[in-house]
Amino acid sequence: MSKVIKNLLHNLPKGILITDKEQLVVFESDGLSAYRQIPLAVALPTSIEQIKTILTICRKYNTPIVTRGAGTGLSGGALPLEKGILLVLSKFNKILSIDPLQRIAQVEVGVRNIQISQAAANYNLYYAPDPSSQIACTIGGNVAENSGGVHCLKYGLTVNNVLAVKILTIEGELLEFNQYQDGIDLLALINGSEGLLGIIIEVTVKLLPKPPKAQLIMAGFAETVQCANAVTNIIEQGIIPAGLEMMDKFAIEAAEAFVKIGYPLDAQALLLCELDGDETQVKADIDKVSEILKAAQATSITVSINEKHRLDLWQGRKSAFPAVGRLSPDYYCMDGTIPRHRLADVLAKMNELSEIYQLRVANVFHAGDGNLHPLILYDANKEGELEKTEEFGQKILELCIEVGGTITGEHGVGVEKLDSMCVQFTAPELDTFHGIKKVFDQQELLNPGKAVPTLNRCAELGKMHVHNNQLPFPELERF
Repeated sequence: MSKVIKNLLHNLPKGILITDKEQLVVFESDGLSAYRQIPLAVALPTSIEQIKTILTICRKYNTPIVTRGAGTGLSGGALPLEKGILLVLSKFNKILSIDPLQRIAQVEVGVRNIQISQAAANYNLYYAPDPSSQIACTIGGNVAENSGGVHCLKYGLTVNNVLAVKILTIEGELLEFNQYQDGIDLLALINGSEGLLGIIIEVTVKLLPKPPKAQLIMAGFAETVQCANAVTNIIEQGIIPAGLEMMDKFAIEAAEAFVKIGYPLDAQALLLCELDGDETQVKADIDKVSEILKAAQATSITVSINEKHRLDLWQGRKSAFPAVGRLSPDYYCMDGTIPRHRLADVLAKMNELSEIYQLRVANVFHAGDGNLHPLILYDANKEGELEKTEEFGQKILELCIEVGGTITGEHGVGVEKLDSMCVQFTAPELDTFHGIKKVFDQQELLNPGKAVPTLNRCAELGKMHVHNNQLPFPELERF
């Protein structure tokens, strides 16, 4: 038994530390099943003092720590390390307070996303970010990955809805970052930090009044380019939908077979557009969007007739990931973001890549903000197919960068997109990221090896981003 395990067992109450190999297997991966690793041990603390004890002992023995919430992540951000401790915060699951006058909720890190809206419903309030996994994902994980959801176009990502965050540093110091502090916006820095900077303990979120009216309009299109153009036309007309989602034929068929709610199976592309506000405004917007969709040559238009119908129509989109999972032993979920006006171009290029790699792709995405979620179907039991799938995924992310986008919108970098970081960022930029990490975590014990690649790794790949056709930066020599 290692010294770190002996010390943890000696200093923590019974039942907090899991070391049994069979029990550890449960924690070997997050939602990204392609990567698996059994940790040295799993800690399930119930108090801040216990977390401080774990941090002190791990720091003493130079043992890395990976923080995990519900394990619904899709980039390998919570992938354990063989010689590290997996810190699982699922027992920090209390809603500490809801203030309906200030419209805020103070919650522990392990509270599930949907629980906040359920608790706030008594005050006719809700929490806007709604990832498809909201029934399971935790608010701490949402902050770590800066999660979005189908309503992110109008109401923003997690970073736009979090007012304060409390973290424990690697030294065990409790810090709070909030929107009222002067100077550098450290609150925004913590959002999307993927567990590299501190252990998120508590989050204060903004609550919104439930809109008096919400209505969903669904349109089918014979061509993907028509659907993509409709997205651009809606935004150009000054309409900001609560949600604006797009699905291709493959995703439509999979979702409809899964939930059976009336998606048009003859359509090559599907657009879901939700409008909310007061009744007069929603009616006017529905009429205006209907005209835009007709002008874009929509082959079918359906408007939700009541609240149940609206939620049913959303259910197909929100169930797209598990629905596609029924069609293939495995799938690889990407998360690139592109300018809206390049949607049609990028989808066409992805179809070409699909033919080249002989792998099917189902596309579901937040069309309003250009956040793509291509699902590449493959079979990990076939030799070499995972590697081919990863290469295909890398090409999709490079395509996103090429058209002026980015490699992630809400799933984070984790281990999945480390190589893509080498393409998007320059050596000085990556160096700055490492410098920020050092400020918070000098020993680099918090989630090491995730999110930010070393310059040496980029150099070995030969993929370092180069400005103005110059050679890679001399900083590479330092690594």
